[in-house]
Amino acid sequence: MGSLRRFLVWLLVVLTCGTSLFTAASRLMPEPSRATSDAPIVSDPEELDVARVGTAERPDVVLVLMDDFSLDLLQTMRHARAMAAAGASYPNAFVVDSMCCVSRASILTGQYPHQTGVRTNTANLPNAVGPVGGWEAFRTHGNPGRSFNVRLQRSGYETGFVGKYLNEYSLADGAPAGWSEWRAVSGEAYDGWGFDIVGRDGSVDRVDTPSATASPVARDRGYATNVIGGVAVDFVERHRGDAQPYFLMVSPFAPHSRVGGDGAYPGDPLFPPAIADRPSARRPAGNCGAVSCSSLGLDDLPGFRDARGDNRPSYDDGRIAPAWRTNAVRLSAAEAVRDLRDRARMAQAVDRWLGRLIDTAGPDAYVFLTSDNGFHLGQHGLERGKGTPYDSDVHVPLLVTGPGVAPGPRDDLVTNVDLAPTIESLAGLATPDYRFGTSFDDSLGEPTDADRTHVFFEHTWARSLGTAPDKLYGGGTMDLIPSYVAVRSRDGLLVRFDLDPGWSGTRFAWEFYDYRDDRYERTNTYARAAKRPEVAALRRALGAFLACSRARRDAAVTAGCRDL
Repeated sequence: MGSLRRFLVWLLVVLTCGTSLFTAASRLMPEPSRATSDAPIVSDPEELDVARVGTAERPDVVLVLMDDFSLDLLQTMRHARAMAAAGASYPNAFVVDSMCCVSRASILTGQYPHQTGVRTNTANLPNAVGPVGGWEAFRTHGNPGRSFNVRLQRSGYETGFVGKYLNEYSLADGAPAGWSEWRAVSGEAYDGWGFDIVGRDGSVDRVDTPSATASPVARDRGYATNVIGGVAVDFVERHRGDAQPYFLMVSPFAPHSRVGGDGAYPGDPLFPPAIADRPSARRPAGNCGAVSCSSLGLDDLPGFRDARGDNRPSYDDGRIAPAWRTNAVRLSAAEAVRDLRDRARMAQAVDRWLGRLIDTAGPDAYVFLTSDNGFHLGQHGLERGKGTPYDSDVHVPLLVTGPGVAPGPRDDLVTNVDLAPTIESLAGLATPDYRFGTSFDDSLGEPTDADRTHVFFEHTWARSLGTAPDKLYGGGTMDLIPSYVAVRSRDGLLVRFDLDPGWSGTRFAWEFYDYRDDRYERTNTYARAAKRPEVAALRRALGAFLACSRARRDAAVTAGCRDL
């Protein structure tokens, strides 16, 4: 094992149901939906003036947002590893909800799900409150106007988007506010081949699936990850060196699974890599990048098939609550390792154009690499999926390179709601008071004292309905995860689940895990007397967060709440 791989594994070691759709489990009750405008909510032009730097000095910024990219895959990507060596890495980076669309809404707005109204991956209609997730909820609650790209564009940035946007977004809906160039890719790209790309003017380019008899090179020209990367590099080439700065968000579908029943080609794996990275006569194990595919195994999936009996939540009085992990355990070790290796192979197509993108952008551009959530493969007694508050799902890679960025890991606790304020700050913009996140740009120049001691997660249970892209592989287990709110410190995780099946009732039960005892969530120790001080401290922090959770949409977040 190479030295960097050992370092990444070390970071993982040491740093690390029926439930109501919206319940007071998280005390984050929904509001009846009301139509809101997509127009930016910023009404004072002075807010858009450059606050910190002159226009000519404003940097170019690229955000690469991978899909279901878990920490176990970072070791395989050579160019990502080079980013970690040359720039800032954040071993304590998390997402506020480990669901694709919910997380992406939080990234764009710098807000928690209770603020955006995007609580699930799909709209889940019909129901009494209107769309509760997906593009419909994002649009209904005015999130396009609160997205940070709007403020960048209005302050003089050329803004570009390439790739996957939000679940249930229709190409016919046109480009949301704040994007100068728009190249959204249809959901067919989950399967790797055969998809549409829509432009800002509504024009649609079809990328057809090459014949199964076409050469590997010809087939890979149409592979979605390669196409998205090519469009991204082209954007940077066209705008590099312009007087007008640019912001580019690149969102490949990799390493998400395919969603079609048959795949683009006969025998396609559930996680379909580019043809060049699959096992072949020349390379029997396939291409897993910086590590050999054969070296990836169950050691990279800590907690695989861990017994679930000692994870049952506890009531306040210490009584054991009913288990919510009630699924049959079907995923075999061989299947989990196969999927892990295929996901690593998928990541290599991203890694190749990541290197070209960084080289093309040049040393004066900031490049961020992160993920919308992690992924579990048999950990926690579950099958494949995300949505839990556990390390496999909420703990994500975050790397940054750019001008003045000092190499090395940072001790800061950060979440994806901090990305919008950070990029705004780099662009010389003050952060509006409706964002919950705070900028970590001061840590880019040099590691700083980590003031934040806790981060928070919130999740709303919802059955996978309609076009949920995760139904193919989840085996129904993602539907078991109850609504919860949670608080994470460097050393521990406290989760409050709501086990009540009603719309407005609550039945709270708790799980606590001390990462000083183990690298994953082996045993719930909430009721142990020895853990009472840690539990009490985390409960106080969680209570403070809940007290701050009343703000919705464009309502101001107090400085005290933001400082949490």
